[in-house]
Amino acid sequence: MTTAMGAALRRIQLGNALSAFGSGFTIPFLFIYVSQVRNLGASTAGVVLATFAVAALVVLPLTGRVIDRRGPLPVAVAGTVAAACGSMGLGLADSKPLVIAAAAALGSGIAVIQPSLATMIVWCSTTATRSRAFAMQFFLNNLGLGVGGLLGGQLVDTSNPGSFVRLFSIESVMFLVLGAVIATVRLPKAPRVEDAVPTDDAAKGAWRTLFGDRAMVQLCVLGFVMFFACYGQFESGLAAFAVEVTRISPATLGIALSVNTAAIVVSQFVVLRLVERRRRSRVIAVVGLIWTVAWVAAGVSGLVPGAHGVAIALLISTYALFGVGESMLAPTMAPLVADLAPARLVGQYNSAFALVKQLAMAIGPFAGGLLAGAGMYVVYIVMLVVCSLGISVLALRLGRRLTPAQELPPRTTVVARSEPVGERERTPVAV
Repeated sequence: MTTAMGAALRRIQLGNALSAFGSGFTIPFLFIYVSQVRNLGASTAGVVLATFAVAALVVLPLTGRVIDRRGPLPVAVAGTVAAACGSMGLGLADSKPLVIAAAAALGSGIAVIQPSLATMIVWCSTTATRSRAFAMQFFLNNLGLGVGGLLGGQLVDTSNPGSFVRLFSIESVMFLVLGAVIATVRLPKAPRVEDAVPTDDAAKGAWRTLFGDRAMVQLCVLGFVMFFACYGQFESGLAAFAVEVTRISPATLGIALSVNTAAIVVSQFVVLRLVERRRRSRVIAVVGLIWTVAWVAAGVSGLVPGAHGVAIALLISTYALFGVGESMLAPTMAPLVADLAPARLVGQYNSAFALVKQLAMAIGPFAGGLLAGAGMYVVYIVMLVVCSLGISVLALRLGRRLTPAQELPPRTTVVARSEPVGERERTPVAV
């Protein structure tokens, strides 16, 4: 990696960490803020959370095309402005329409920022450094969210709406700081192939190209199951299972969530050294097995009500195991998306994968909440054990479609990439 690329990447990571720090002030308290502090009710709070997902689903299909045509930097800056306005709007809104409109702006902004930053990281890294770059991004995200959440908990006062205005103001400013930091980034010239900036006809064919890439389609299916079985359950089914079946207190649930973050922060770079030397499909398959054990532990925690300490330990271990699995995926999934993408469609591929994530994150809480609300906890645990085992099976099947370089990228500082029509072949291109 050149000095310029390293400096650009450090600025991107710094801005991303500050943004996560700001979001940590508000994310844990959003439901309480809307339903209780603003007295808009639990149903409105649910609509607000759903609005984040809907807004992302609306903007993401268009985001990738814009990134590939205009570059990721201006798209990311526009996303930070939208997110800042949405965050400040949430802090000031006191009616249902205003809260929902602000949530739509915040959700759209965040949805635009994510694939833009991912594309910027791809541009500022090589096949040899990409896994570590994405691992660092994930590490800083979780560290920022954790520290922000701890500080936000000290500032929040449910009897004082002004304390929440302060929290949302901090988040809004941090989004603007992210925009200002990345606006100063001097991106290296992206790898170019003929017609790298799509014409209208080429842009129309971008989705056709993606759907014709069977490895990418399989990765998207795998990603959907993965996000559904883990991330989509944290704030719905698993939390309901912990409180209703395992009978833990909300305070203990907060500790379990903190353990998840701690597991990621502590294990990220230890895990990175291991996964960098392993085939990516097998790493993902191991994550599926780890999450299978996690869901079994959660299920068993509901079967030992007479041994409450054991039940709590099992449930906390569930969150810890999820954290270890997440730390294994951070240097694996995003770099794999980048390595599958043709050079002219990196933004499109990143946006498509972000879209899959948002779909899973929207359907996961709905499915988990539905089963939890009906008291079908056994069915719930069995479903997620099957999904976790499915992750391992899908990962191994995906491995059959990956090239050796995609499975285990060479430890070099040269990116090999080109995409002639009809056949993907690799030509060394220095970045």
